[in-house]
Parts: sequence; structure tokens; C-alpha cells
Amino acid sequence: MTGTGRAGAVAAARVTWVLIPGAGGASWYWHLVARGLCETGGTVVAVDLPAADESAGLPEYADATVAAVTAAAVRPGVDGAGHAPSGSGEVVVVAASLGAFVAPLVCERLPVSLIALVNGMIPLPGETPGEWWEATGQPAARRASDTRAGRPPDADFDARTYFFHDLPAPLAAEAMAGEPAQSEAVFGSRLPIDAWPAVPTRVLVGRDDRFFPAAFQRRVARERLGLEADEITGGHIVALANPADVTARLLSYADTVLGPSGPH
Repeated sequence: MTGTGRAGAVAAARVTWVLIPGAGGASWYWHLVARGLCETGGTVVAVDLPAADESAGLPEYADATVAAVTAAAVRPGVDGAGHAPSGSGEVVVVAASLGAFVAPLVCERLPVSLIALVNGMIPLPGETPGEWWEATGQPAARRASDTRAGRPPDADFDARTYFFHDLPAPLAAEAMAGEPAQSEAVFGSRLPIDAWPAVPTRVLVGRDDRFFPAAFQRRVARERLGLEADEITGGHIVALANPADVTARLLSYADTVLGPSGPH
């Protein structure tokens, strides 16, 4: 799956993978990717965010993430994904969608070696998640994408159309049945950073994302981080739709950035 050879295996085996979900905050979103990463011998910590808590903003989401990592370190054999920690040296933060607002706060509290954003809401310092939509032009980008694809741009939002369209039916049913509540509080929470962390960052985009169209994501990555995004097959919840390629990309990033001897 990795295609990274011995150096990649060495890098992956010493990684603590911190998997931050998007809106809804359920660690289950990452369970298929977590399984693949665990096979490399590293630690996998899939985080449950306090998404239903109307008092929880971005700092509390970061608190939950750091607490999950700490719990995995002090309670061998238990982590947020149900996989056994192995005691590794590099921390890689992987953040989906809304989780991109949490990643930079985690970097202030953990020695993060790499950030990977997966269909991420790439934020600016001081921005709120609620401001992000118009600031990036997401509504217009989604409408244009819908029009090109022949979907009615003014139709009521349908999660099946935008989130679950490329999942196998049983997995889509499981995802929809367990879809957690998301409070509005976090969308008014301002990101308290002065700049994006000085941490190697990679941007991974699902080319079939109907919610954050790929061309839109590539533009935002260039404008906000000066980075070119990588693309793989899959929609917005690509960790469920195409876990093998997500896992392979993450391992490749770790191999490239960390190598056998650390960040470079």
C-alpha cells in the first residue's frame, strides 16, 4: 500500500498519526484510514471532537485533540481508533474539512513534524469558520460546479448528493445513521494565531468533491498557503470513499518529509 520502501517503513513506524475529523467531530470518519496506518507500526490517534457542545470553540477542539494524544501515550494499548500505540517519535496531524482550523492550534501544544489537510477548510489567522465560506468564495464555487455537472444549483442541500454520493451503499447507510450533531458555536470561534505554523504542510484534495470542488481547493491552497494541492479519486468524505489512496498519500508524505532520520 505504501510504496515507500524501507525508508518509508522506518519513518511510518515512528509516527504518531493524529487524525482530526471535520464537522460532526466523529473519530469513526477515520476508521478505515486508521486501520491502514496502524499496519505500519505507528501510533494512530483518531480524535472525537466536542462537536455537539454549544460552549466549545476552536480552543476546546484543540484541547480534545491534545487530550486524546496524551491519553494514548499514557495508556498503552488504547487510543482513539482502537489501535495500540507503539511509542513513536514524530507527530503528524491529519485534518479533514473543519479540522483544518484545529490543526494550527495543536501545533502550538505538540511537537508536530507534518500537517496534512484533507479536503481542508484552510484558514487565515484570526478567521472564524463561519467567515471562511464567503471569504474563500465556496458558495459560488459550489454553484458553478453544480451547474457544470447538471445538478440544480438552487436545490435544497442534500447530504447524499454532496457527501455520500461515492460511498458503497452499506457504508453510506452506516455513515448517515451515525452522523453526529454539530453545534454552531465553533463557526463563530476566531482562530487565535498570527501565522500558519512553520511546519511542513501538504494539501490533499478529492477530485470528485462536490462540496469543496477540487479547482476551488487548489486555488485556496495557493492563495492561503502558497502550496499546490495533490489530488486523488474521491469526494468530500474521501477517507471513507478511498481510504487506500488517502493512506498511501499520508505514508508518502511522511516518507518525503520525515525520511529515515527526521524532518527535512
